[in-house]
Amino acid sequence: PSSSTPLISRNYKGDVAMSEIDHFMPLLMQREEEGALTPLLSHGRVHFLWIKYSNLYLVATTLKNANASLVYSFLYKIVEVFSEYFKELEEESIRDNFVIVYELLDELMDFGFPQTTDSKILQEYITQQGNKLETGKSRVPPTVTNAVSWRSEGIKYKKNEVFIDVIESVNLLVNANGSVLLSEIVGSIKLKVFLSGMPELRLGLNDRVLFELTGRSKNKSVELEDVKFHQCVRLSRFDNDRTISFIPPDGDFELMSYRLSTQVKPLIWIESVIEKFSHSRVEIMVKAKGQFKKQSVANGVEISVPVPSDADSPRFKTSVGSAKYVPEKNTVIWSIKSFPGGKEYLMRAHFGLPSVEKEEVEGRPPIGVKFEIPYFTVSGIQVRYMKIIEKSGYQALPWVRYITQSGDYQLRTS
Repeated sequence: PSSSTPLISRNYKGDVAMSEIDHFMPLLMQREEEGALTPLLSHGRVHFLWIKYSNLYLVATTLKNANASLVYSFLYKIVEVFSEYFKELEEESIRDNFVIVYELLDELMDFGFPQTTDSKILQEYITQQGNKLETGKSRVPPTVTNAVSWRSEGIKYKKNEVFIDVIESVNLLVNANGSVLLSEIVGSIKLKVFLSGMPELRLGLNDRVLFELTGRSKNKSVELEDVKFHQCVRLSRFDNDRTISFIPPDGDFELMSYRLSTQVKPLIWIESVIEKFSHSRVEIMVKAKGQFKKQSVANGVEISVPVPSDADSPRFKTSVGSAKYVPEKNTVIWSIKSFPGGKEYLMRAHFGLPSVEKEEVEGRPPIGVKFEIPYFTVSGIQVRYMKIIEKSGYQALPWVRYITQSGDYQLRTS
């Protein structure tokens, strides 16, 4: 945590003295003050590799020239596993679960080598009730000795099903004169798998590189960048012929994520006019337009408009939805339950301002937009097929859902 006393620690190799961590926080604060903070800090011969999550610092110490990317992957894996166990990973959840945290740390790594890091497998034998201690049996889960470390054998379902969610977030930054400074799509394909045995699945996408390999480049395709796969995907197959082939974990997991740096037309376009009258009142007019196809509808739209910090006595008029003033954030939030494509809506806000004239000119923060559009992807990515190889015993019909949502969606007003 932010205090300098370690909350919990585990010494795997015994080569770094436990007292070395006392140098970490003072060093971090000193570097922060100097504006020279780096992800790796050194004190004498000891290197601190650290990440910050919520109100916690997770720090790994080493004397060697260790594989830094492996160490950081492990620290982020710890965050993932603890978050799945305790819902929220923060100082309080660690304090409430010391016994389980120590059990997990013992299973996640052995003598400095990562071991079982899949929370689904860990949950088979480290349970919330700690009943591993009651039974007294040292049962090794079959996955630990198995090549497929993320799936247990002998899984059975009466009804075999696969569900696929394609979720895309749009990150956008528009400057005050309306030109797009940054636009990108970050996508994720999530699966919910209820299949018996050890099925091998193959997923086909309208991926441009694949289409060019197979001579179908005329078809509508998508150029994926920064593709990241779950460990179950056979990377050699993907490198050879772009086939996404895998034995899936049981239940929910993220199969892959990707990014597209293509120019995206802002899905919800915002125009705003702010008028100040002799420092006694301010009027804000915001116009929102849905620039996506008419058949689609954006749900849960929230437009947050910054207002001067000394504004008071708000009055609102909206052509649709409702507006509310959030004084602690100096914003007005305009909420619209459903926003069909092609529609245009208006919101007017009126605030009183204290008569004392402010010396400094306030820089206005950007307008932020949040929304979700179901049955629609901005990139045009499509799941073309999901095949189950060598499984004639059952027919699993995948069900696909497409969703576009706002990521970091900001429109500058000044």
